[in-house]
Amino acid sequence: MEGAGGRIIPELLDMLGVQHEDLYCGCTGHFPRDPEPRADHLQELAAKVAESGADLGLAVDPDVDRLALIDRGGIALSEELTLALVADFVLEKTPGPVVVNLSTTLAMDAVARRHGVKLRRTPVGEANVVAAMLEEKAIIGGEGNGGVIYPTLHPGRDAVLGVALVLAAVAARGSLRAGLDRLPESAMVKVKIDLTDGMDDPSRWRSAVQSLGEGGEIDESDGVRYALADRWVHLRASNTEPVLRIISEAGTENLAREIVDQVREALIR
Repeated sequence: MEGAGGRIIPELLDMLGVQHEDLYCGCTGHFPRDPEPRADHLQELAAKVAESGADLGLAVDPDVDRLALIDRGGIALSEELTLALVADFVLEKTPGPVVVNLSTTLAMDAVARRHGVKLRRTPVGEANVVAAMLEEKAIIGGEGNGGVIYPTLHPGRDAVLGVALVLAAVAARGSLRAGLDRLPESAMVKVKIDLTDGMDDPSRWRSAVQSLGEGGEIDESDGVRYALADRWVHLRASNTEPVLRIISEAGTENLAREIVDQVREALIR
């Protein structure tokens, strides 16, 4: 992107002996696309990866603390997969506690189980994750928005570090796809609705998520998160705008969307 990463990422790739082509690395501060590194914003980069036959693509946000990936053939990946891919690689070499936030993918649970380590979830926000990581003496952690935190280097999200760890994982596995194939398949759906006076009520959120059925685990440390064995939904007020965020993850996009729709309908009754 035309942010801070436009200089440091190419320099890192040069230092690592990685052949690369650059797209929007002029550091102008003028962004030709939405700067959030989400799959639906990365179609131009995905097309370039496919056209050039590259092994992978790398996209960062303007302040270089979030990293998203493009697989060979031009497949734009959810930013949720970045941390899971890196954590699986790091924990294989150095097992230990992991910390993520409440809205981070279930793939992190699968990675923690594979390596026999503790996974702790915190309220959303880098500061919350970092505080818990220091308390747990975590080996790795972060947020599912592509934010990798590796405290051996420093306790903060760092996409430059993320790039180096992704490349190390790719070199060890043989390809990006080989690393991705170790993660469970799932899909996440995120929506937001206006946070009107009547909607700003956690007890209402609790009732809405419980419409999904009994037997789930409720966490109210940051809004309301309701988790079943293979799916979850999280309702929380945004820290940056007057909206209620509804995030769900399940085995398929259709199921995740059905969960969001059911909860949203329960809220507006």
